Amino acid sequence: MTKNRLLRMDNVGIVVESLDDAISFFSEIGLTLEGRGTIEGEWAGKVTGLGNQHVEVAMMVTPDGHSRLELSTFIKPSVIEDHRTAPVNALGYLRAMFTVEDIEEMVERLIKKGAQLVGEIVQYENSYKLCYIRGAEGLLVGLAEEIGDKKDKA
Repeated sequence: MTKNRLLRMDNVGIVVESLDDAISFFSEIGLTLEGRGTIEGEWAGKVTGLGNQHVEVAMMVTPDGHSRLELSTFIKPSVIEDHRTAPVNALGYLRAMFTVEDIEEMVERLIKKGAQLVGEIVQYENSYKLCYIRGAEGLLVGLAEEIGDKKDKA
């Protein structure tokens, strides 16, 4: 018998309060709004286990077209928990990592838009510069810039 195999990862989903703020933030990083719409009804609730739900969704896509971020804001049922202020080492904590051309310039731009650098920009060997920032609504985002050996192979 042949083992079922993974075909791809379609997206990562994040629930937000303000879809507009989240779209603006991730657009500043370089993602493009691919589509926006409303999902409602019992069929959707059967997938999530929430029953009859009403959600506004925005799908953001990376420049290479391979990765997507699904931003959702729940109209019904209302949000019951908020994990945005949880520390990075909290179980189940979510962060998305993006590779950028110039990490210092990106961080500077995002700070002007209200983001906060979590620690500092660090260099890992001769491969990457890395940092975490808290962006729209306190969402944790990682940024990486390939340098040295990695960049030369690109």
